[in-house]
Amino acid sequence: MNNLLVLPLLIPLVTAAVLLVFKEKIMLQRWISTFSILANIAVAGAIVAQVRNSGIQTLYMGGWLPPYGIVFVADMLAALLVLTTLVIGALCLFFAFSTIGKERERHYFYPFVQFLLAGVSGSFLTGDLFNLFVCFEVMLISSYALIVLGGTKDQLQETIKYMLVNILSSTLFVASVAYLYGATGTLNMAHLSERVAEAGQGGILNVIAILFMIVFSLKAGLFLFFWLPGSYRVPPAAIMALFGALLTKVGLYALIRTFTLIFYTDQAATHSWIGVMAGITMVLGAIGAVAYNDIRRIINYNVIISVGFIAFGLAAMSEDSLDGAVFYLLHDMLAKALLFLLGGIIMKLTGTHRLDEMGGLIKRYPVVSWMLFISALAIAGIPPLSGFAGKLLIIRGGFSEGNYVLGAISLASSLIVMYSLIRIFMRACWGEEKGLYAAEERDRKGDWLMALPAAALTVIVIAMGVGSEWVFGLVAEAGQTLIDPSIYVDAVLKE
Repeated sequence: MNNLLVLPLLIPLVTAAVLLVFKEKIMLQRWISTFSILANIAVAGAIVAQVRNSGIQTLYMGGWLPPYGIVFVADMLAALLVLTTLVIGALCLFFAFSTIGKERERHYFYPFVQFLLAGVSGSFLTGDLFNLFVCFEVMLISSYALIVLGGTKDQLQETIKYMLVNILSSTLFVASVAYLYGATGTLNMAHLSERVAEAGQGGILNVIAILFMIVFSLKAGLFLFFWLPGSYRVPPAAIMALFGALLTKVGLYALIRTFTLIFYTDQAATHSWIGVMAGITMVLGAIGAVAYNDIRRIINYNVIISVGFIAFGLAAMSEDSLDGAVFYLLHDMLAKALLFLLGGIIMKLTGTHRLDEMGGLIKRYPVVSWMLFISALAIAGIPPLSGFAGKLLIIRGGFSEGNYVLGAISLASSLIVMYSLIRIFMRACWGEEKGLYAAEERDRKGDWLMALPAAALTVIVIAMGVGSEWVFGLVAEAGQTLIDPSIYVDAVLKE
């Protein structure tokens, strides 16, 4: 029993309630938010250390043992994802201090961010499917408010689409949970793993598995990503970074957890479909990444490519591919947050989101320009940066299972990722100076302040690549739980 497990949810929820009282005191909101998220990072770090030293940590709420009560479970996968989430949340928060604007700050930006972090952390830590639904809804309701904050015409239009898609997927989620409870009599994930294995996955259970696949694919942007490129381009950069780095990854995590712990015994009926969707997602994402001249859409389609790539790791279901999926998932959260922040900085400096209206940034802002170059290499999987190890493991694991077509698509998509991001670098950073940054009277101090969070993420991305052997020790522990579900089941049910 580890009471620390509830703190990644409790701290942001309490913080959000406190922040609501100080609507007009912007500086106080910033200080409270900073203290809260730094304290939460320390808690998450302690949880990772405890999982590393003592194994999977559990917390039975109210003392009710599973499958009757709500249980929080921190295996290494969940613990690493919570820590990564909070680090990204902190850096996006610091970026927002100099970019989000006082109007949004007065209209509850900071409380909504705290609620969002509570929902994301809860989704990673819960050991119960209905509680996963609740945490999803906390996250989504917060995202509805954040995406519309500012009230521009584009935001309102995209918010309606975003809400309708997520309301539909949430309705299907509830229905899937009800059908699964009716078929098995439990919603505890570890207990479900036992019940489904005993009953034999087939018939109605395969139908329910497909329903969950549709729900989580909608939320992750796997194949059913039609809503993502438009919705993620309308909010400010700090919010885009939170969405691109965290929200699709919660859907991916749910997909990975469900199809390695519960529905894993009939892979021909489930994982083969995940593989098909992964391949189509990478292909369509690659087409979108090279088709547009809008930096926001290019970055959003790169999010879609990475979703397909991680899903390929799940579809292969080998030890290497699952280790790679975990490694690349952690990398992609950090690298996409960095890419969105850099995109926001470039748009702020140039006053445009169109590549053909940018140029010459490297002459006045070489650090920002080279950070963009490093992020492009990392996302494309160039060694020794953070994307290489995960990409190598997924492709090697896929080839070992005979998934040569998906492996070829993933390699080709990596080249497209490289091309699309280097294209941004060449258009925005080289050539003739254009845009607002060419004016001598710009506030250079403000420009450097908003670049500091991106610099911190760049350092993390480089360190994660250079120290990939150390990171892999943690990742392999997380992957072992995925390849052998009995480790998770025993930790939760055999206390």
